[in-house]
Amino acid sequence: MNLVPLMPHAVCWASAPRLIWTMVITNLITFISYLSISFTLVYLAKRTGRVIARDWAYFVIGFALFIIACGSTHLLEIVTTWIPVFWIDAWVNIITALLSAYVAIMLIRRAATIAFSINDYAERLRDTESERLKMQQSLLAAQKIEDWSRMSATVSHEIRGPLEAIQNLQHLILSSGNISDEVAQFARTTSQEASRVLDIAQSSLSFIRQADKLELVDLCEALDSIRFLLNPLIREKHIDFRVEHKGDCVVECFAGETRQILLNVVRNACESITTPGAKVTVTLNGESERVKVIVTDEGSGIAPEVLSRIFEFGVTTKGVQGNGMGLWTVRQLLARHGGDVKIESTSGEGTRFDIMWPRRCTPMSA
Repeated sequence: MNLVPLMPHAVCWASAPRLIWTMVITNLITFISYLSISFTLVYLAKRTGRVIARDWAYFVIGFALFIIACGSTHLLEIVTTWIPVFWIDAWVNIITALLSAYVAIMLIRRAATIAFSINDYAERLRDTESERLKMQQSLLAAQKIEDWSRMSATVSHEIRGPLEAIQNLQHLILSSGNISDEVAQFARTTSQEASRVLDIAQSSLSFIRQADKLELVDLCEALDSIRFLLNPLIREKHIDFRVEHKGDCVVECFAGETRQILLNVVRNACESITTPGAKVTVTLNGESERVKVIVTDEGSGIAPEVLSRIFEFGVTTKGVQGNGMGLWTVRQLLARHGGDVKIESTSGEGTRFDIMWPRRCTPMSA
């Protein structure tokens, strides 16, 4: 058998210098690029070893070796331009073929997982952005509430002096004997209205001030102040508002937080009323170890998809008018006292809140 001597690629390319150097330079650039990609993949596999599973790390390294093998074929294209070591070139191609088959099989096996992971990651990114926006809106709402509280405290404090002066003047008018019955009636009415404004100011301040010390608070008295504050809403909606209590309802608590909890729940009940004459009932039962507060309403109820998440931060039934902090705050503050809250609701029929308030403050995790 006659063996044809092996010839380098330079001979095949008619020894054209431009063609030869074009092939050499492009193959060299390709080899270096493949090599850098491989090193980068190995580096990533090493740095993410705590995150990705071991079989995925093997897959990445195998892919890196495949790219090195591909790059090596381009390197041998340069070598065989002048040196005809084609059997080495053939073995490199064999190794590249084996690695190619390995990578192809592994990629096919993982295609579904890769697709799911990409979609899941994209969904998480979208949800993260949505949560970030909700958090920003909630923080802005909280800042507005804080600013409003400070302003209300200032206004409530400042109006007390003038109103008390008005009451004193009305008392002097009534004490004098030289006034007509009509003027006396005007003076009494003015004094009563001034007292009413002072009561509103005092109630507002009691909600704004937050004590750091535990106090004994009668939930019935706290509920009276809440009813006083909500009275305009109750009258506007013609709500049949009822309060029932049985037994001792005094608990050890942070007074300001206690009123805040009751205000949030009772106000939600009143705001849910859409039919004039519908009932909102607050029942307080003093038991041996706790006071149970039940708030029921005949309002619009809560949709099932919202009900399951109602105590989560940012979840609201009030659309753009709500900030999703009220009931989340209720649960957090109750947990601080060692209490709990449960809810039942039927869309279109009404809602029931059961608040379990321990006699003594025994904080537990929220």
